[in-house]
Amino acid sequence: MRNVPVVWSEASLLHDPGAEVWVGVPMQGTEVAERVTVIRDALVAAGAELVPATGHDETVLHAVHDPDFVMHMATIHDAWMGAGFKELVGQDRVVPYVFPTEALLGGLPLRTPTAIHGRAGRYGYDTMTLIGPGSWAAMRGAVDAALTAVDLVRGAAAGPAVRVAYALCRPPGHHATPSGYGGSCYLNNAAVAAEGLRRTGAAKVAIVDIDAHHGNGTQAIFYDRSDVYYGSLHVDPGAGWFPHYVGYAEERGRGAGTGSNRNLPLAEGTGDDGWLAALTEIVTEVSEFEPQALVVSLGVDAALDDPESPLRVSRDGYHRAGVLLGELGIPTVAVQEGGYHLPTLGGLVVATLTGLAS
Repeated sequence: MRNVPVVWSEASLLHDPGAEVWVGVPMQGTEVAERVTVIRDALVAAGAELVPATGHDETVLHAVHDPDFVMHMATIHDAWMGAGFKELVGQDRVVPYVFPTEALLGGLPLRTPTAIHGRAGRYGYDTMTLIGPGSWAAMRGAVDAALTAVDLVRGAAAGPAVRVAYALCRPPGHHATPSGYGGSCYLNNAAVAAEGLRRTGAAKVAIVDIDAHHGNGTQAIFYDRSDVYYGSLHVDPGAGWFPHYVGYAEERGRGAGTGSNRNLPLAEGTGDDGWLAALTEIVTEVSEFEPQALVVSLGVDAALDDPESPLRVSRDGYHRAGVLLGELGIPTVAVQEGGYHLPTLGGLVVATLTGLAS
């Protein structure tokens, strides 16, 4: 692990959504700050060097997200507090209750509501992804961690370039679309990393998403582009799993991006062999795509003990996944996505990164 720098921002600990509102019921969330500390501590124990994230401007962020959406994320909590919802109903988290779907708009222009409780849902797409007082700082810290990892593999940071750098991002990001957030994701760290790699000289970049759930946001950001390949293996949304509406095998890209998107939905209980076979198929396509750099959306929530997925992948399976991806032999930024079983979380990340860097 000594050859894999671990980039993180202390701001990642500030995000506290407080709860998830699922089927109308506030529930204890699994995307908690302790995820960062258990991963960090496991990596340090394995010999990894911690690298603090450095600040970056919003040029790359605005290339993958609508600037108005970014401004909304930066300001909506202050606006919510200023509107008095803490005093009125005891709610100091931003909780959308109405969303401007096509069913509501009926083809009419999308407007920005004056009322803050109406505006809160302008860019959200679920009730589970709440915004608290430290959320914006954590979002930007995660983006900076991803871009600092890019700097490390591109040789733009102090010292020689490394082949693999890991961004310990929180909150995760792969469900964040060009103009929307949900699924416990706010800004798309993996997409930022891929765009950062493109802008620092990689003519083509591949993103391989091994999180248990489809990265609908990453897919949406690059769906029309031929310079970024997105491949995902994930639990089948058609079997009732988030994000429900997208993540199906027939989604292959659009326009210039046709053929640069690949989804491999997997059945519940797939296990190591089937999961690794799917990953091998994606890695083969990546090799044929001939990218100059790789981003790994490193979710470890497909694991045996994780509460968020039924795919039942072992620690050894994650290590073997890392080896498969590492054999591509190209500069790689691994970006943390999901993974929620705190007792095993750190070991799963160590196993994957060890394989990736071998």
